[in-house]
Amino acid sequence: MRENAPFARERGFTLIEIMAVVLIIGLLSTLVGVAIIPQIDKARVNTAQTQIKMLDGALETYRMDNSRFPTTEQGLRALIVPPPDARSSQSYLRDRRVPEDPWGNPYQYEEPGQHNQHAYDLWSLGADGSPGGEGVDADIGNWAEDDALDS
Repeated sequence: MRENAPFARERGFTLIEIMAVVLIIGLLSTLVGVAIIPQIDKARVNTAQTQIKMLDGALETYRMDNSRFPTTEQGLRALIVPPPDARSSQSYLRDRRVPEDPWGNPYQYEEPGQHNQHAYDLWSLGADGSPGGEGVDADIGNWAEDDALDS
């Protein structure tokens, strides 16, 4: 048995083997990323739709207490800080704050509404934060509850 052989080869990985493993990990990460990113976008759209429905409920409760919806100028803030002419002084949102949409932008509110049978319009500007758009950039409003992202 030769313990101290002058040219004994040490066991380990070669640079080519390490590079092959890094390449395989990179390819797998790309495949997973391509599959997950559309699901994240879809989840954000669904979250926006759910938050709009929650805000719709709070606005309807406000209307029952005050016999009208908040004006455009009062906006959604009237749900947490009652305007001077409000009959009720309660907060209509559990967290006592108006949530931002899933992209970190404020929800838009306009009374009277222009898009449907609602007395008001409530919407998110989507991922791009600008009016209009397609896919995840499209506006999501209380007038378009069935316009979920299909991809």
